[in-house]
Amino acid sequence: MNYLVPEFLDTERLTLRPFRDNDWHALHAYYSSPEATRFTVGRAFTEGETWRTMCSMVGHWQIRGYGPYALEEKATGLVIGTAGFWYPNDWPEPEIKWALAPEYWGKGYASEAARAIQTTAHEHMPDMRLISFIHADNQPSIQLAQAVGAVLEQEVEFRGALWHLYRHPAAPQS
Repeated sequence: MNYLVPEFLDTERLTLRPFRDNDWHALHAYYSSPEATRFTVGRAFTEGETWRTMCSMVGHWQIRGYGPYALEEKATGLVIGTAGFWYPNDWPEPEIKWALAPEYWGKGYASEAARAIQTTAHEHMPDMRLISFIHADNQPSIQLAQAVGAVLEQEVEFRGALWHLYRHPAAPQS
């Protein structure tokens, strides 16, 4: 299949790559955490739900021609989470998503990945204006969106809560 963006991206500390069969184990560190999933999926997942979620991210590439990447830490080879392009059928617009296992929070990995994704979007899909769709109470994600240059554009009622639509810049931030 010809994808709209490269399947592999490299940053200083990360390789963004397609998911592999056993990556769901590492992703489960995020999806099994009630704290991590509080503002995204709303609850901790079972192992089966994590596996099916990973499979939906793999399928997203097939349907849309772009999708979320596994974030592999170069120093250890461990998958620490996911980030990439995301546009489920009930989302208002295509977005840049990120979700890291809690032990990797606050270390700059998500912003490093988000900047690489912004650059990739600008190079390969320059007409696509990306958002990040963030629950209004998710202050860490709001701060991250702002740190990578996204600007609050509107508030939206979604799934019974208030969400913020942050617009990413048309050109990558340095």
